[in-house]
Amino acid sequence: MSLSFALLVSGQPCTDQASLSALRFCKAALDSGHSVYRVFFFNDGVHCASRFITPPQDEISVPKQWQALQQEFAIDLVVCVSSALRRGIVDAKEAERYELGGHNMADGFTIGGLGQWVDACIQADRVVRFGSNTQ
Repeated sequence: MSLSFALLVSGQPCTDQASLSALRFCKAALDSGHSVYRVFFFNDGVHCASRFITPPQDEISVPKQWQALQQEFAIDLVVCVSSALRRGIVDAKEAERYELGGHNMADGFTIGGLGQWVDACIQADRVVRFGSNTQ
């Protein structure tokens, strides 16, 4: 039986295992024939969408891995707009709206609101959260 998943990622890619665990879960689900309806990045998880995160060469670049997965499987990677703005993650549209000098959201990610997370929870067969409640 094939299931669809909605994933909530709330851990920062550089200091928290949550985003890497979510990435590995997502890959395993897809490799097993399941689908991922949406990945929603919330709180510190929005840092996964930064195109400027550059880990040392001997470490996995979690943001780049999310981008590769999105390109291969056309997964909907949605970044919570309020969490992103608080943490300085903006796409071109938000940068223009707030008159910022540039944007730093990586390709493959989109800005969205909590309504998209609610939609994912309704549409998916299973909802899985990666990260702590205290962020």
